[in-house]
Amino acid sequence: MPVLSSDQFNGQELDMQTVNLVEAKAHLSRLVDQAMQGEPVRIMRRGKVIAQINKITRERKPVDLNALRSLTANMTSQSVSARDMVRDMRDEARY
Repeated sequence: MPVLSSDQFNGQELDMQTVNLVEAKAHLSRLVDQAMQGEPVRIMRRGKVIAQINKITRERKPVDLNALRSLTANMTSQSVSARDMVRDMRDEARY
């Protein structure tokens, strides 16, 4: 996002919620939830914007199926299913 001086607008300011710092401290959880829903929030101190809360989109790396198959192909198969192994470990810990 380009840096704008305090007297410039890029159009997003009109539909973006702005709160003062005291209100942001009191309602931070609600403001974070709102930002996670895609509604950014600007925080002001003494009439000037000092911070903005935005949703972060994380990039997901694609899985290389050939590498995964070559890795798992060399693994020895287990004689006991994972379900049974976890149940046995759980039962042994109880008694």
